[in-house]
Amino acid sequence: MTGRRRLVELSHVISDGMTTLPGWPAPRVTEWLTREASRANYAPGTEFQVGRIEMIANTGTYVDTPAHRWADGADLTGVGLDRLADLPGIVVRVPAGTRAVDRPLLAPHEVAGRAVLLHTGWSAHFGTDRYASPDAPYLTGDGAAWLVEAGATLVGIDSINIDDMSPAARGERPAHSGLLAAGVPIVEHLTGLDALPPTGFRFTAAPPMVAGMGTFPVRAFAVLAE
Repeated sequence: MTGRRRLVELSHVISDGMTTLPGWPAPRVTEWLTREASRANYAPGTEFQVGRIEMIANTGTYVDTPAHRWADGADLTGVGLDRLADLPGIVVRVPAGTRAVDRPLLAPHEVAGRAVLLHTGWSAHFGTDRYASPDAPYLTGDGAAWLVEAGATLVGIDSINIDDMSPAARGERPAHSGLLAAGVPIVEHLTGLDALPPTGFRFTAAPPMVAGMGTFPVRAFAVLAE
């Protein structure tokens, strides 16, 4: 992009004790080195603070790589930046009240080579009991299969899970399974998608390269030309 640009934040804040997935451990944000304690190590007037965070990988807005689902899949070190950063993006607006995002809803969109972001509006419930309710929107297995066939580079959603988490799903995860088997990263718990146009932006959700990890928080954002 050239000329003026605007950055749009698409991530939830990670804070001490927050809930991302009910029943899963909350992050603990503390200090390893306080400013006061650091003064003994430096010249007068010089001080530093070093924080410490303990958390599970599925915290805040995060990316799933193939290793999250498949034992032989690529982990955070094995997924290239061409799958995570500076991707042309497209937003698929999911009609209010729609739970299952399926092939017919996706088919009108040109997704090849793009980060496909499913805007359900469910992020408005983040941090509340409603967020984890059985009627949260999700991507169907057939919808995921279509996205793979159509050549999507990455798929994101602003809901609690890209798969159906209701009891009726019996723990099956067809969207995770299909997308990650095809090497398509998944970004869950997005927010702010209402601020994006349908197309004409670049999307980034890049995690650190941690060996052996299949999931990790990201700073997801979009770049819009103005």
